[in-house]
Amino acid sequence: MRTLIGCLGMLLAVHVAGFNEHITEIGLSDIRGAMHIGHDEGTWFISTYEAFNIAAMAFTPWFYMTFSIYRFSIFMTAVLALLSIPLPFMPDMISLCVLRAAQGLSAGCLPPVLMTVMLKYLPPPIKVFGVGGYAMSATFGPNLGSPLEALWFEHFGWHWLYWEVIPLSAIAIAMMAYGLPRDPVHLERFMKFNWRGFFIGVPSILCVVTVLYQGDRLDWFRSPIISHLTFWGGALFVGFLFHEWHHHSPFFRLQYWKNRNIAMSMLTLVGVLVICSLMIQIPSTYLAEVRGYRPSQTAPIALMVALPQLIMLPLTAALCNMRSVDCRYLLGIGMSCLGLAAFLGTWLTPDWVRDNFYLLQGLQVVGQPMVVIPVLVLATMSLGPADGPFISGMVNMLKGMASAVGAALFAILLRRREQYHSNMLLDRSGNNATSLSGMGNPIEDAIQNTSPDTAHVSRNALAIFHHYLHEQSVVLALADIYFVVAVLCAGYVALNFILPKRVYPPGKGPVPKPAPAPASTPVPAAPLSAPAH
Repeated sequence: MRTLIGCLGMLLAVHVAGFNEHITEIGLSDIRGAMHIGHDEGTWFISTYEAFNIAAMAFTPWFYMTFSIYRFSIFMTAVLALLSIPLPFMPDMISLCVLRAAQGLSAGCLPPVLMTVMLKYLPPPIKVFGVGGYAMSATFGPNLGSPLEALWFEHFGWHWLYWEVIPLSAIAIAMMAYGLPRDPVHLERFMKFNWRGFFIGVPSILCVVTVLYQGDRLDWFRSPIISHLTFWGGALFVGFLFHEWHHHSPFFRLQYWKNRNIAMSMLTLVGVLVICSLMIQIPSTYLAEVRGYRPSQTAPIALMVALPQLIMLPLTAALCNMRSVDCRYLLGIGMSCLGLAAFLGTWLTPDWVRDNFYLLQGLQVVGQPMVVIPVLVLATMSLGPADGPFISGMVNMLKGMASAVGAALFAILLRRREQYHSNMLLDRSGNNATSLSGMGNPIEDAIQNTSPDTAHVSRNALAIFHHYLHEQSVVLALADIYFVVAVLCAGYVALNFILPKRVYPPGKGPVPKPAPAPASTPVPAAPLSAPAH
């Protein structure tokens, strides 16, 4: 029970780090208004945090094995909480980004520790439930960001968008200090530290993540900054992977990709997290852009996905813990639910309100845990506790990269498809202007009594027309993104039944057949009489 309390404290610390990430990202417009930050500076506020967050995930396992899980987890959680205190009072953007980078570094150190804790300390009968607890960071935390942002900003003030981590971090530290086993410190590991891999890998990951978050705003390769970061960051990352493959003490073992289950699980995990990221962003973007909703008004649709996860995650973990249940079928059912939700979303129109998303969110309630937990089970159940440090860094780095890819993909699709539909609608309006001229201008007819100046009325009518055009183009672009998500889900359903092999819960695998007993060698009979000499 004491170890279980420590593991729950570790789970709470990871959720605190996730809340800090999502709340500040969702409440960025409120933070920018309060701290007088421009739009472009606000994008660096997010990308700096995410770059150091993802970079920390790749190298954390080596450090917690050196300083012990107990000391490392408590220290990083305390740093995460203490750095939030001065953040609202930073005088300029440089000091703000430096603190955000340090906070992202401390937050990124926690998820890999959670995966190792679940694999190392939990007994086999409940190890799958530990995997379900880790899956909460991908399903429960992101969906709870919007309601928490509305709570802190509307009722406590914008400072608490930073400070909300302090009380929860104190509780998590107390639980970890009480329950986590106190492993010894192994400072002698610094004698064999992989310095070359560290100094190649960290800049490469920082460059790649920055490109993903800043590329669409800077128009990708038309920007010298993005071009240089892509070339040098990509070259360093390839060199880092080559170095890790051949190094005797790597930060993570790329040889795991030779295992078909692990390779399929990694690719599916990236795809699933990209899909979940897109499906979280579409309703909030629609309600904010088209309907003008505040986070407090969009909170119910996020809570509808977040709160049922407290039931669905343990239930899905219990199903995966049964020997008679093949987690590959659960993965296929969950992906089908997500695909159906995305397919229904292609009927999005400007008349939709918050209630129209409830059916789609209900399908996500079923689909998300039935996808994330089986993927993690396929990746981890064939490994032993000693493999935890080598697989946790890789899984968490891919998890962070998937979030960055999802954000970049959403920005690209939304901008490109919105521009396409806007051009098509304007072209259609221009081509049909002559044939429709006899019907008059219904917008001008509706507002002509608002001003005696006909030129002023015409300008207002044109502004209203452009508003309707933008609204329609955004709706069509979001419907196209739903269609892309549905196609991705269909592709992963097909791959799921081809690539991975079945894995069994700990201690519930097939009983090996006993080896057949070796046939006894017949002893030759003694001769009846001695041979003559």
